[in-house]
Amino acid sequence: MKMTFRWYGEGNDQISLQHIRQIPGVEGIVWSLHDMPAGEVWEQSRINREKALIEKAGFHIDVVESVNVHEDIKLGLPTRDKYIENYKETLRRLAKAGVKVVCYNFMPVFDWTRTELYKQTEDGSNALFFEKSQIENIDPITLIDKISKDVDVTMPGWEPERLAKLKETFKQYEGFTAEDLWQNLKYFLEQIIPVCEACDIKMGIHPDDPAFPIFGLPRIIINKENIGRFLNLVDSPYNGLSLCTGSLGSSANDIPDIIHTYCSRIHFIHIRNVKRYENGDFIETSHRACDGSVDTVKVIETLHQHDYSGYVRPDHGRHIWGEEAWARPGYGLYDRALGIMYIWGVWDSLSR
Repeated sequence: MKMTFRWYGEGNDQISLQHIRQIPGVEGIVWSLHDMPAGEVWEQSRINREKALIEKAGFHIDVVESVNVHEDIKLGLPTRDKYIENYKETLRRLAKAGVKVVCYNFMPVFDWTRTELYKQTEDGSNALFFEKSQIENIDPITLIDKISKDVDVTMPGWEPERLAKLKETFKQYEGFTAEDLWQNLKYFLEQIIPVCEACDIKMGIHPDDPAFPIFGLPRIIINKENIGRFLNLVDSPYNGLSLCTGSLGSSANDIPDIIHTYCSRIHFIHIRNVKRYENGDFIETSHRACDGSVDTVKVIETLHQHDYSGYVRPDHGRHIWGEEAWARPGYGLYDRALGIMYIWGVWDSLSR
């Protein structure tokens, strides 16, 4: 197991690489060029600059999250081939710099959805929260306006240039089905996986968050059956999964069973916990198994049984000790650091 930590870049993250260096066992930084619009080719000079900065601090750059997929590719528009060619070239440039895994998603419009960024909890911390009834009774534009007022940083999947075209994008998805999305994903994979095989860079698709349809938009990477279908679209070891326990945990998925079944195709793992409620709501919790609906101990135990040697990172944490005043939603320092130590504690106990 190779431990990593997601970082949003110099000048774009209140957490420094020196802070991360003080968390035991972290070997790599999960990074991206977060200001790059979906569909544009990443400049080699910028990739190399980020590589030098991260490696100087003592970390590897093996994992990139994300190289965003342009909406025209998901929609299957005639313009998709241009954006797919750009995507291929970015992959080649990342491979040239030494990147091993790219995490991406194929979710229409939104990369993730919550209704509240700082929901107060009983212990005084706060966390990302999803209220299902609010999603069912709110216009997505209204939700965007509400969430945007609560934060002054850009968030992956909620970039200003994407949100500016939201009404137009929803119009394009009218009548669009899950089968349409499956076919467009297959087309995308058939184009890029040969490039991945040639330059030795593995793709890991992130499950949909949450793992069920919202706003009438299809969601397809949501359960064991669909993950199996996805992996068979292009049956190559380079076509794999970035397994996220929190995304899959938003529904009643048996995550250890998914790991047992597909472990050889899991290139990257996000470990976090969420507490699900009977009404469909869920909230981020600490990484402890007893605090949420995901048996994180069983997840780690299953990975250990398979001698998992891929990349892992702690995912969304609570905001604790007042860090909501400065932390990026879901991406503070303290609870993610605690999460790493919890993961290592379980892993080390199993190893002994």
